[in-house]
Amino acid sequence: MAGRTSNQTDTTMLPAQRREKILELVREDGHAKVIDLSRVFKVTEVTIRQDLERLEKAGHIIREHGGAYLTNIDLNVRDFKLQHQENLAEKTAIGRKAVEFIHDGDTIILDSGSTTTEIAKLISGYQNLTVITNALNIALILGAQLGTSVNVTGGEFKPPTLSLTGQKAADYFQNLHVDKLFLATAGITLKSGLTYPGISDICVKRAMIESANEVFLVADSTKIGKNAFASLGAVSLIDYLITDSKIKPEDFEWLKTYDVKFVIAE
Repeated sequence: MAGRTSNQTDTTMLPAQRREKILELVREDGHAKVIDLSRVFKVTEVTIRQDLERLEKAGHIIREHGGAYLTNIDLNVRDFKLQHQENLAEKTAIGRKAVEFIHDGDTIILDSGSTTTEIAKLISGYQNLTVITNALNIALILGAQLGTSVNVTGGEFKPPTLSLTGQKAADYFQNLHVDKLFLATAGITLKSGLTYPGISDICVKRAMIESANEVFLVADSTKIGKNAFASLGAVSLIDYLITDSKIKPEDFEWLKTYDVKFVIAE
């Protein structure tokens, strides 16, 4: 299976909208360079510097030469805390449902993210289970589990998600074949499909999908109808959607147009 990477930027984007997208990117990666933001948003470096100045005054980021980084990111990394901790009750319920699909002898991929972290916390008592992950926190959670072998990709460290990303992380999955992938997402829409804040993650997630016999998207209901920065591809890339019972009826209806099995976590 293959997806399409698309840039959600628009040259007619209002400054406030652009700053919101810039902050979304910085929150995902932990940092950003002026030259990269200028290219992505198709505006001058002077304009980007002005945007970063506004974001710094609002207390969201700290500027440095050539770019900016997220406030308090060093504390989060030292404490090994994920940035996104909202809707934890729903994510835990999704995790409980997800582990029902894991069996002794499986080889699985756990994507990085707060929902997949909840899955990792619930994995115990399996025999001959192999877990491949790009998330350092998940590797530490599962590293001492008897009967579970943990493999970690290479790649560039991304502080907010405590994960490894980029082409080196994607290359790890070349010629790899696994039973199941538990995939995270930032948003799911009819138009854009599966979307993510970080461009560097797209190649990693695509490689994960291509390696897996079955793809389980684990996403709480607040992600459905939400559009993030970059698109991986259509909802048809996945085989199962595990979400919570708060899914809206209208979202359930349009998602039913895809050949995807629904699993609702109570």
